[in-house]
Amino acid sequence: MESQNKPRAGQSVSLVLGSGGARGLAHIGVIRALEKAGLEIRHVAGSSMGALVGGIYAAGQLDAYEEWVRKLEQSDVFALVDWTFSGGGLIRGRKIIDKLADLVGRYDIEDLDTEFTAVAVDLDAGREVWLDRGPLFDAIRASIAIPGVFTPHEYRGRTLIDGGILNPVPIAPTLRAINDIVVVVDVNAPSVYPAPLERSQEDSEECNGMMKKVREFMNGWRDGDQDKAEANRPGLMAVMMRALDTMEAAIARHHMAIFRSDIMINVPKNTCFVHEFHRASEVIELGEKLANEALASANLERRRLADR
Repeated sequence: MESQNKPRAGQSVSLVLGSGGARGLAHIGVIRALEKAGLEIRHVAGSSMGALVGGIYAAGQLDAYEEWVRKLEQSDVFALVDWTFSGGGLIRGRKIIDKLADLVGRYDIEDLDTEFTAVAVDLDAGREVWLDRGPLFDAIRASIAIPGVFTPHEYRGRTLIDGGILNPVPIAPTLRAINDIVVVVDVNAPSVYPAPLERSQEDSEECNGMMKKVREFMNGWRDGDQDKAEANRPGLMAVMMRALDTMEAAIARHHMAIFRSDIMINVPKNTCFVHEFHRASEVIELGEKLANEALASANLERRRLADR
């Protein structure tokens, strides 16, 4: 009788992929686990990195993206950064979008086999926007525009920024679809100790030249001729990213209290830093592991009775 309460092969899934920078690579592992369980993902909604992974999956190109991202090294990541000091952000984002479009192809969302919604925020109107039509990479670029990091994306007369600002786990867009199971992946879940992934020797060593400066800037630790107390204080970027993480985590809790999921997969926010895309393999494998654990412990009947 218990098996009837477990997800079964052939059941349809609405998949919600949350925002969280490099932690969002765990979404790839989650998708792999759902596929191996025989579940059919019919609708994907994502914010920020969730929109990027979800959109590429909906285009049927996740294999190509996964193969590429697993090979990334720190130097490759920094080579994709097109710095700017104007336009409302540090990074234009054109390089990474062009690279992804060359890698997986250019699509319109309405032509995808899997329903897809990217969530962004209209900066002028102060409200979230659901992007489910038009060029896929316009939707992704808008959804990943982290304030202060990526410049806002101007699209169809609107100034759009990261969807995670107002909806880091966009469950509501999936309610338009009728599927058997709603699976939510929160990659900004509370930290656990010890941290899920160990730091490698390479990650612990100091980098030279520009890589060292950029990494320190992103990690947020001050460098140079400051006293010890001053040097140990977080820098501007660290404060901003931690503040965004804290804000998004609080908003996510409210959304998940209102919109219940059938299966919740939590990826701790101390899994990795938001910029550590060179740790893709570790994060992907962690996502698959956490998804398998969530599937094994799921009790769909108990969840639905609790919602009544």
